Amino acid sequence: MAESMSAAPVAAPVPTSADIARAEKFVRERFLFDGEQPAAALAPGSARRRALEEALAELAADPRARGPSTAWRREFSLLLGLERLLSEDEPKLADGTVLSAHQVDALSGTLTALLAAAQSATPNGNGRAPASASPELLASADILGPGEPDDDSAIRDAAASAAAGPAAASARVAPVAELSPEQYEQEPEGDEDYSAGEEREEDAIGEDEDLGEDEDLGPLARSAPEHEDEDDLEEDMLPREPPDGEEQPEQPRLQDEEDTRAWAEDEPRDWVDEGEGDEESLAEQPEDPNAAKRFWFEHATGAGKTVAALGFVEASQTGGVLILTHRRNLVDQFHGELRDRGYAKRIRPALLKGKDSDRGPVTVETYQWFVRNAGHISSAYTIVVCDEAHTALGEKTSAAIRKWTGPIFIGMTATGALIARHVTDLFPTQTSRFDLALAARRGVIAPLRCVRISPGVGVRTIAKVPLRRGEVDTEFDQDELAKLLDQQPFNIAAANLYRTRFNGVPGVVYAAGVRHAYNLAVAFRAEGIKAQAVSGETPKRQLAEILARYERGEIDVLINAQLLAEGWNSPRATACVHLAPTASKRIYQQRVGRVTRRHPGKEAGLVVDFVHPATKNDDPVVTLHSLLDRDVYRGGAIVVGPVRRGRGRRMRVERRVLPVCAEEERRFAVFERELWRIAVEHLDYGEQHVWAALAGARVAPSGWRRARAMLHFDRPGELKSRFLITAVQRNKNAQVRLRALSEIPSLRDPDAFDTAIDIIGGWPREERREGTKIMLRALVERRIGRRDQANAWIWRLAGYTREVHEEYAVQRWPETKRLLGLLVNSSGGAHARNARRLIHAARQQDRRLAAALLAAALAHTPEAEEALRGARTRMARKPPALARELLRNFPKRRARGARRRRKEDAEPAEAVGASAEVNGSAAEADGAPAAAAAGEGQDGASAPGSDARDARPDGEVADAPSDAVLSEALASRPPGVEDGAGLEPGADEELQRNVQEALDHASE
Repeated sequence: MAESMSAAPVAAPVPTSADIARAEKFVRERFLFDGEQPAAALAPGSARRRALEEALAELAADPRARGPSTAWRREFSLLLGLERLLSEDEPKLADGTVLSAHQVDALSGTLTALLAAAQSATPNGNGRAPASASPELLASADILGPGEPDDDSAIRDAAASAAAGPAAASARVAPVAELSPEQYEQEPEGDEDYSAGEEREEDAIGEDEDLGEDEDLGPLARSAPEHEDEDDLEEDMLPREPPDGEEQPEQPRLQDEEDTRAWAEDEPRDWVDEGEGDEESLAEQPEDPNAAKRFWFEHATGAGKTVAALGFVEASQTGGVLILTHRRNLVDQFHGELRDRGYAKRIRPALLKGKDSDRGPVTVETYQWFVRNAGHISSAYTIVVCDEAHTALGEKTSAAIRKWTGPIFIGMTATGALIARHVTDLFPTQTSRFDLALAARRGVIAPLRCVRISPGVGVRTIAKVPLRRGEVDTEFDQDELAKLLDQQPFNIAAANLYRTRFNGVPGVVYAAGVRHAYNLAVAFRAEGIKAQAVSGETPKRQLAEILARYERGEIDVLINAQLLAEGWNSPRATACVHLAPTASKRIYQQRVGRVTRRHPGKEAGLVVDFVHPATKNDDPVVTLHSLLDRDVYRGGAIVVGPVRRGRGRRMRVERRVLPVCAEEERRFAVFERELWRIAVEHLDYGEQHVWAALAGARVAPSGWRRARAMLHFDRPGELKSRFLITAVQRNKNAQVRLRALSEIPSLRDPDAFDTAIDIIGGWPREERREGTKIMLRALVERRIGRRDQANAWIWRLAGYTREVHEEYAVQRWPETKRLLGLLVNSSGGAHARNARRLIHAARQQDRRLAAALLAAALAHTPEAEEALRGARTRMARKPPALARELLRNFPKRRARGARRRRKEDAEPAEAVGASAEVNGSAAEADGAPAAAAAGEGQDGASAPGSDARDARPDGEVADAPSDAVLSEALASRPPGVEDGAGLEPGADEELQRNVQEALDHASE
């Protein structure tokens, strides 16, 4: 216990206020803020206390120093600057621009990560983390090639500099390799900085293609190992066979390039002992030692990523900031933003080896420049901001970033979540996320509306276009896509569509290649649209002039392949038209980001997807709904963002919806929630049957017309049959069941008719009697099925109402009661004899009474049943006449008083069901055929509105949905043959199973 207490370190006293003020003047940052106590804010071991002590140590070592050392700037400049910036009530930039909440989140997330790293760092004697933070290891010549001299000496000098303390480290900023200025591969300023590769359309996205040829990289880049053939380098690293007769020496685990070359030349070297010593003295090094200093945040396009990046510029007062982007025009854009925000004096040209500045220089360059000058960039840059961080994931760029182990790297992108696995490989720590959906909901960017337009039969083969896997994501083969889409009829149709639906709306159209873009521009101009095509082949000045004319309103439509997908910001752009689909969510979101910026008079961004309206989210073609994982598509409606009614909406919103989610449970939830708004004609065949079954089970009397109108496209009648049968079987409303039963005969489907008769047998007595009358009347009026089927149906229906026919026969002929009694009370042979006696008596009566006697008879033995079946068959030679006679046996409808009649006249049309109509038809005393029910069609192909004429005796009509819903349903296109209507052979059982599961789920 005594030993542990004696070993405890004694807390160092808090520096005096004079020392704190001297250090603040030296580093140009504050160590104490208003209201803070020195003992708490500068607690021993805290990051701020360590920064103060090391700043005082550097002042003590060199009182004439004008600013802190490079090592201090890299470790503490950003940390203290973020604390200063975030301590304000409203963090703001130099020009007074107040940072929004999500921009502050990006800064605070980075500060939190830096504080956590500072607290977890193991300090050495002077409080600094070990040599992993050594400044000159950043500019190590490992990134160069094996041709540079004395690499090991530079590394040893850098390590000694770090061990000697901050002052010595700042004094020993020695270049790794002395090169003349002519040897540095600097890019000239101005227009000459554009290489031939940057002006090509296909090189507009990433930097790796631009660096494909060594002659464009310069001598230094060509000497780097990652630019040479990796196979040759691996062969050099492999052990060679020793001469004959000599033993193969044991290889060490760790050896540098000089050891490899020496061993390859068979030079004598005591490398085994040295390797063993290294193993004992060096701890195991991580594969990516600088991963803890690389962060990234995701902000939606239009949410102000550039302003957030300038927040890091504001925070770093002494450390240099290097901003990397993937295009030269974005360099100019960043320069303009820096000047507008008050940082013009800090803009500096690129600083290379041997140059230093503690005044916080800010440099904006491209990733191409970064790769070419890797290993020769000044250590004055303590922060590297990687714009569009997903474009830095190429092999060469990511390797250069990993090998520069000094500065803090901050990546920012709008599509990080779509390729998070790739981004986190290079930038492990995410500090903030403000994606497209969140930004739209908070009103930071414009809401987004979407409309889907079917591309037509000739373009539906896009599913056959092969997919090509790239370094980051998967995309359609662009050559094959261009061959498919670049057709004159398609271009003319697209131009006509834009003029018809979006005339006067400023937009950007994405085509399948440069040639397709120019062909589309010709078609658009032929339609009178002010359109212009641009590409990587467009000269820089001409491109700038075209974009300026677009901003002035002289051009309404810009057509491109991929040039304007990133790095182009125009708040005026409103419509984003994806004429060329993409399989990459990253590219799709970048395209959509062009129309998300807010602008006066811009109610929402319009996204046009050229896909079938029912395309699911798991389709290879990316849509706005698959990008945002939405369940329902509603044409023209806002997909994400607040709804502002009556504010300049430029697109008609459809009233019907379609489920687009791919998961079965989510789709069924949409069916449950939006059953009466689903555009059934766009569903696949199996889901159309599911909808028809659910609608039949849930339809109410007031929604009958709506349900029938939504099935207007069903020419074969299969969906109507499913709807009506399910309504008869499962609907809880008796009136709806009878109404559906009365419409089944209009289908002229024997199977549906037979199923309906089976269902009637399970109904209650009174309802079964009404159903029997409906079906008998249908057999009187229509010829359904074969004669033997009609005969069987008639006697089955007569059996359901045996008591009615027995009552009539007893009233007409009193002997009936004795004959039926003998038949019921007998058995065996006597039962058969009594059945034949009843049949013989029936032959002596008229047709109506004979039919009633046979309908009332009930056989118990096979012999008696066979005798009755023969008699019934002989009587049913004319099924309509037999059905008419049985229908006359039902009692007449009782006369109702005037008071009752007036009450019913005031009720809705649905109050009197189909039973009243049936009773009225069956009340004819002379047996004439009953009149058809009002509104009932003559066949399954009747007009969609024919069933809506559900006239009541008082002339009233049943409740109906709004005219807009009905007109939209009736105007929609029924599916053609190409939509795949119909089932595959053998799929009927699966369809029945799916429908049954949906109904069981709904009933639960």
